[in-house]
Amino acid sequence: MPELSVIVPCFNEEAALPLFIDEVEKVNLQMDVDIVYYFVNDGSTDQTLEVLKQLSKENSRVCYLSFSRNFGKEAALLAGLEATKGEFVTVMDADLQDPPELLPKMLNLLREENYDVIGMKRASRNGEPVIRSYFSRLFYRIINSVSDTKMIDGVRDFRLMTRQVVDAILELKEVNRFSKGLFSWVGFRTTYLSYENRERIAGETSWNFWTLLKYSMEGIVNFSEAPLTMAAFVGILSCFLSFAMMLYYFFRDLIWNNPVPGWVSTTCIILFIGGMQLLCLGIIGKYIGRIFLETKKRPIYLIKEKNFD
Repeated sequence: MPELSVIVPCFNEEAALPLFIDEVEKVNLQMDVDIVYYFVNDGSTDQTLEVLKQLSKENSRVCYLSFSRNFGKEAALLAGLEATKGEFVTVMDADLQDPPELLPKMLNLLREENYDVIGMKRASRNGEPVIRSYFSRLFYRIINSVSDTKMIDGVRDFRLMTRQVVDAILELKEVNRFSKGLFSWVGFRTTYLSYENRERIAGETSWNFWTLLKYSMEGIVNFSEAPLTMAAFVGILSCFLSFAMMLYYFFRDLIWNNPVPGWVSTTCIILFIGGMQLLCLGIIGKYIGRIFLETKKRPIYLIKEKNFD
């Protein structure tokens, strides 16, 4: 039977891993594929690696690799994609927020309707903090307005892909990776299924408001030049306003013999223009920093140990 490779990035998921295996194994009986697990231990500080070693002894289809430190979920996703060999590949979280029972439906749809990718999106954000939901929706509105690569609100990394799609994603060698954008950028025939949002079955999430905000900024920088365009526009606007104010005060003094009083207005203008300059330099510096990281050619991750070739 064909292999279904299941990629599971792990960071401090010791409590969830046995539960995850049990749920997926129940689903495996409903599909005519051989499921092989690829767990990526992303520098966990708990007993995640020890649990994976024990699970691999109990189940020969459990493969794991462990990083030398925490490199982030994007690195873990890439490592999993590079390790897989299956005809079909899926990405799932170990906390069971991605329902394993949907895998048979996804696989049937992929085969019968000749799709290349079956993506999953949450029908609602019930159970998620209100502020996080608001800013998540705001991010998707912004990214879709400034980028040619469209991303659908609520879509998770949970998806089922053919080998051709995985190979296409692996051809993208960039260091600064934003998988949600990369999955959309490669194209292929894709459809999305909706499901109700679920809470974690165990453990605590490592994502908070600030890490999500940073991740969103990475997505905008990686898939849009709009911030650079905005910086140029701000520069042009500042020059125009400064020139207009020079003309205004010149004719004010020339015609009405009314010199500019005080220094408050001058100070405010200088601070305003200086702030705009720093903003533009920050935006440009963000892109230069990305170029700097790409040119250094550092490996995206380092593997300390694994149990497969």
